[in-house]
Amino acid sequence: MLTSTFSDLPRRALVTGASRGIGRAIALALAKAGYDVALISRSLDSLQPVQEELTACGVAAKAYAVDLAQMEGLQSRLADLLADFGPLSVVVNNAGMGYTGALATMPLADWQRVMDLNLTSIFQCIQAVLPILRAGGGGTIVNIGSIAAKSAFPDWGAYTVSKAALVALSRVLAVEERPHGIRVVTVSPGAVNTPIWDTDTVHADFDRSSMLTPEMVAQAVLQTILLPPEAVIEDLTLMPAGGAL
Repeated sequence: MLTSTFSDLPRRALVTGASRGIGRAIALALAKAGYDVALISRSLDSLQPVQEELTACGVAAKAYAVDLAQMEGLQSRLADLLADFGPLSVVVNNAGMGYTGALATMPLADWQRVMDLNLTSIFQCIQAVLPILRAGGGGTIVNIGSIAAKSAFPDWGAYTVSKAALVALSRVLAVEERPHGIRVVTVSPGAVNTPIWDTDTVHADFDRSSMLTPEMVAQAVLQTILLPPEAVIEDLTLMPAGGAL
């Protein structure tokens, strides 16, 4: 049962992986829509330019250095962050990593690293924010998935499994939190032209000019957030018009 109207909820959001790419674009789109934003990334230095962009939009922006891949103590770090930032109504779980490698030869440590960041850290973030969203009467959690969760690509096994599991987590969470007025959205983009393609864990050669831009994904995310609370887009797939690469 919904407990709040759209206007009742604080226009305050948290975005993980906010220093670049999709996270940065989402944070900026939220700021332009009038949301104060808590920015999370591993480095405060990398967040400073984003924080300045957001404050130029006339909203409050606070930067927090949190390494979401470090499971030990993560809950307490998130609790401190949320206590400092205060009430919010939107959470965007965007932080994640790409990884390519054949399943047959993948080191267990690499597999676990992908699962920790792409799935378990999101689970930890969700547990940290749920009490705040419930206390505030509801809100929206957006989890950034991938088309890989629905389509098999060679050498993307660990990444694919992590994103498919995230879709399942989102669906269960949506059912559990609906009585508290909390909407859960999974946005699954196709290939997006971000720095993920330049990381040392990804080895792929695609035409990046044909990919989606982070701004396209950000606008899709924003529209799911701005829906009236009586409606929800639970699962949104956003693809380049030319199809999968």
